[in-house]
Amino acid sequence: MPDRAPGSELVVSGSAFGDALADLGAADLAAFAEGRSHFMDEEGVADGLGPVFNEASCVACHIGPHSAVGGSTGRLETRFGKVNPDGTFNPLADEGGSLLQDHGIGLTPDGRWTFGAEELPNDAAVIAKRRTTPLFGLGLVDAVPDAEIRAIAAVQRIFAPAIAGKVAVVTDLAAGKQAVGKFGWKNGNPTLFQFSGDAYLNEMGITSPFFPDENCPQGDCASLQYNPRPDLNDATGEDVQFFADFMTFLGPPPRGPTTFTSLRGELIFAVIGCGQCHVPTLVTGEHPVPALNKKVFQPFSDFLLHDMGALGDGIAQGAAGPREMRTAPLWGLSGNPAFLHDGSAVTPEDAILAHDGQGGRARDRFAGLDASEKAALLAFLDTL
Repeated sequence: MPDRAPGSELVVSGSAFGDALADLGAADLAAFAEGRSHFMDEEGVADGLGPVFNEASCVACHIGPHSAVGGSTGRLETRFGKVNPDGTFNPLADEGGSLLQDHGIGLTPDGRWTFGAEELPNDAAVIAKRRTTPLFGLGLVDAVPDAEIRAIAAVQRIFAPAIAGKVAVVTDLAAGKQAVGKFGWKNGNPTLFQFSGDAYLNEMGITSPFFPDENCPQGDCASLQYNPRPDLNDATGEDVQFFADFMTFLGPPPRGPTTFTSLRGELIFAVIGCGQCHVPTLVTGEHPVPALNKKVFQPFSDFLLHDMGALGDGIAQGAAGPREMRTAPLWGLSGNPAFLHDGSAVTPEDAILAHDGQGGRARDRFAGLDASEKAALLAFLDTL
């Protein structure tokens, strides 16, 4: 790919995993540092943790490679549900679904109740694992106008209808309107602020203004009468904003050095159709932060939902059906501890060969490459 798009600045790339965006002003660097500190804080029962949760801090799931804050440990979480007789998906909300919280706070301080970890219900027929994702560069993604994502989908419908992605239309809670979802395996959130509030509630059990309702442990809402912190835990949403600030100013992952082989592999990547969904280059819109204003960057994703056939996780969530998944961004791939949404692929080659549905044609073209061509494409992926 060229380093410069017509009328644009150089492609934004990171210098090291976990660094702030380059060229931030002093105030934004301070916001990044303060957000990072809160991102690393461990919450306790007095802070509103639980009563059921997955981890007590953001960094417990989002660290690495090389101990970089904002990455992924590869930690797997569990989603579950079942298929109704009419074929629709049932998240089993009355039994605590669809997200399993695998920790509980235990005996409450007043000794009146014990909150244990949730367990899979007996009637959960659909069980899916999802790994936590790296957060590097997401401020750039947040700054991409909805119109650009919609335009990519329109181009796919015209020129590549067999693989055309779907725009995830979700509610922007802060703006009170519909917007394009870009964050999470199913594109459930349209902004980093909402993504932060969602995670604060569902991963740590901490309520905030846009997510004020506690999860009912195992679906037992009556047990919440014993919740040690029944009030709005992050009452002003300040912590949610700290997390969003950290992610907004977190730089993209660094790129590895290119070689003749990797350049050849990049061409093969495009020729066999990988780049139709893993769109190499996006551009941010107008933004008050200069480091995010009209910047060209390379996440290698269209941020659309695609029907992945058997590779879908079986969970319907928001705008996404059971077979639909967001195109995983490939930047930072060389630092991932595992691949695919469930971490089941040990290598990038395993991940490619597991593609199905709308990814099946590119998978088959990859499988048909000779050894030299495969090695070149994988060498290119190793630079990401």
